[in-house]
This record gives sequence, C-alpha cells and structure tokens, in this order.
Amino acid sequence: MKWEDLRRSNNIEDLRGESQSRNTRGGLNITVPIIRFLIGSKYGRIVLVFGVIAYFLGYNPLTLLSNFSGAVPQQQSYVQPSTENNKSAEFVSAVLGQTEDVWHTLFNKNGLQYTEPKLVLFRGEVNSGCGYATKQTGPFYCPVDKKVYLDMSFFDELKNKYNSPGDFAEAYVIAHEVGHHVQDLLGTLDKAHKYQAASSKKEVNAMQVKVELQADCYAGIWAHFEKNNLDDGDIEEALGAANAIGDDTLQKQAQGYVVPDAFTHGSSEERMQWFKQGYNSGNPKSCKTGI
Repeated sequence: MKWEDLRRSNNIEDLRGESQSRNTRGGLNITVPIIRFLIGSKYGRIVLVFGVIAYFLGYNPLTLLSNFSGAVPQQQSYVQPSTENNKSAEFVSAVLGQTEDVWHTLFNKNGLQYTEPKLVLFRGEVNSGCGYATKQTGPFYCPVDKKVYLDMSFFDELKNKYNSPGDFAEAYVIAHEVGHHVQDLLGTLDKAHKYQAASSKKEVNAMQVKVELQADCYAGIWAHFEKNNLDDGDIEEALGAANAIGDDTLQKQAQGYVVPDAFTHGSSEERMQWFKQGYNSGNPKSCKTGI
C-alpha cells in the first residue's frame, strides 16, 4: 500500500508506553508498597493493626489503606516503542485517516454525519469502556467508548501464525474494526444486540456472524476507494487474511473439525466473499448480510 504520503489521523491514543498492570489494574501491585510504607513508621504499624482487626470484623482493610495511598510513590513503568513499532503506528494512523475520509464522504452523500472513532494502541493489556482486555482478545471495537483497540503484536501473529503477511492485510484488520464503528453509528450494532439478548446461543452466534461479515463488507468498501493507493497484490493480501481467520479454518487448526453452529465471524469463504462484495460495489447498501 502506498501510505507514506497519506494524511495521518489525529485520533490515535498511544498507550504502548504505559504499564497497564501497574497503573490501572491496582490490587496487589498498589497494596504491597503501601504496606511497606506503613511498616516503616510507628503510626503506620498502628494502622496495619487496625486493618487486621477490621478484616476479622468483616470490613475491607483496603478502604483504610487507600487513605494513605497518596503518600506512597506509585511505581511507574514506561517502555519506549521501538523505531519499527513507531513506523507501524504511523501506518495505522495513515490507514485510520483514510477510513475517516472515505466514511465522511459516504455519510455526507446520505445526509448523515460521520463521527470519527479513536484508535487506541496498547501493549499487552488495556482497560476499555467494554472492560479489561489482553492482546489475546485480538483487535476489537468498543461501542461504549467508541474506540478501536489494537495491540500491534497481532500483526506479527497475522504474519507468522496465520501466514498472512503484508501491510494491506493489516489495513484490512483496521478497516474491519472501523466497520463496526460504522455499524454502531447506523444503529446496526444496537439492533443486533437487542436480538441477541432474547435469543438462544445458536441464534446469538448466527447474528454475530452477520455482524462480522457486514464489517468485512465495509472494509471492502473502504478498499474500493483506496484503489489509487494500492500496490499489486494488496487485495490478495486482504483476502488472504480474511481466509486465514475464517471460523472453519481456525477450528480445523485448533481441533481438527468444524462446528458451524459455533461460528462467530463466518467461514473463510464467506469472509472473502463479503470483502469482495464491498470492494466491487463501493456501496454500503450492498452489504446486506441479514441484520
């Protein structure tokens, strides 16, 4: 993809330099230095005694200890992203910027207003509006805070674990998650969630497949309007990624057989089909997956 000269988005939140486990998860990481601080003073030891008594009386001693947390220097951990990772972040910013331009245009044509999502880069783990997540969750969109979350180590997995290298394979992943944001703005996600709330597990999965395939179609629509920025083989890279992360392919790799009722994203063939549908049409109205 010819991305180096493309506009960068300003909607990137880079949390890769922060230690989520120490700064946001709390618990033992905060309590241990507090206890050490209290042991070092006469009054602190008295507080600890009262804390133990409170515990046996059924109270939470952390409530008592929290009053002293401001006096304890908090451990901070900062990891400087590598030059390679910074270049990857530039790429993500460029792709996000292009999705903004495309969806602003398409929304305006239909008399609608497109609100840009934030894209959060994190390392290892993150607290999102939808709850705590780790890199094992994979890239995801949270409708609560209107943000896309991405640990870029997923791109390494895409290349090494799923044998889907290439920058446009990565761009497809970003465009797919932005597709969920489009669904959110159009009310599609809310409609799907209401249906799922009153459905069986099988029906919940079937609806989720429709949601994911539509996001694939929206990713294809974005690619349709990026034709001037594509290199030879880019579309094949996106299709290769869609094929590699189809439910049937992943199930075969994990357990040796396929359970269609357990699909949540669609088969490899379906994911490629709906990406191509969007790419060939360039029209969101063509992305009717039955939601």
